[in-house]
Amino acid sequence: MLGKTAGGLFWMFRYLERSENTARLIEAGFRMALTRSAVGADEWKSIVTAAGVRSEFEARYSAYETQDVIDFLLRDPDNSSSVKSSVEAARINARLVRIALTREVWEATNECWMTLTKVLAEPIPERDLPAVLGTIRQQSALVRGALHGTMLRNDIYDFARIGTFIERGDSTARILDVKYYVLLPSISYVGSSLDNVQWETILRSVSAHRSYRWLNGGEITPKGIANFLILDRRMPRSLAFCAAKLAGNLAYLADDYGERHSCHELAEHLRERLRNNTIDMILEDGLHEFVQGFIRDNIAIGNEIERNYRFTG
Repeated sequence: MLGKTAGGLFWMFRYLERSENTARLIEAGFRMALTRSAVGADEWKSIVTAAGVRSEFEARYSAYETQDVIDFLLRDPDNSSSVKSSVEAARINARLVRIALTREVWEATNECWMTLTKVLAEPIPERDLPAVLGTIRQQSALVRGALHGTMLRNDIYDFARIGTFIERGDSTARILDVKYYVLLPSISYVGSSLDNVQWETILRSVSAHRSYRWLNGGEITPKGIANFLILDRRMPRSLAFCAAKLAGNLAYLADDYGERHSCHELAEHLRERLRNNTIDMILEDGLHEFVQGFIRDNIAIGNEIERNYRFTG
């Protein structure tokens, strides 16, 4: 496969995943702001930080007002990570690799772009926000469903999945990291009822609240949630799940092409580090340090994939 085509697939599905992740972050921020209206600005600041666009937001706005944050994250064309920008970028990449996609995947992507362009044409009132966020998640799921249901399990599929899991792992890690360093107003709140409410909200932001309760009953603890989101390979947005799928799809590419690259070694090392760790070891060494290390390694793998498979020619 041409490197340009591989890169188009990789970034198409990174951008689609990013649009959904941003919608989930907004939903988490909205829930927290509603439950803690007196400090809603702090909650929105945490969401903008987790989205990785804090400096861009603060260059435009002097305060974290709810409507400004929602508009910036959903539909601002100058924010390259906004939902609208991400979906547009996904469609541009889909057009680039149109010949590699099934008709169903292309049509789902195009429908996603048309639907969200219409939905996000005007600022979203707070009363309509839950429905709009639901539409964003639904449109992303339809493209993902078309991919799973109609694509051959070949290198095209592998590059699409690799892009998805690079982006998804990065998002989950940033949500976890921001939890300890931005969300809590004071270290004295760690372990308090407020702390537990925020951990529950993070579970909801990665669609893990129901599955966590199903596995653990009513016992919601920060340690249990951290273990679930970092090490549980059954949870499709956990760091361990993303690392395992990333290494697996890269291994398929190595078999197909008959050659291995540095990205394979990095991905396998990350997968093994998560397999061989326990939550007690992670917390003892520092959650922030562990998550930051994951983010750095994940970025390095993405960069090596681009270099090894010559995305830029």
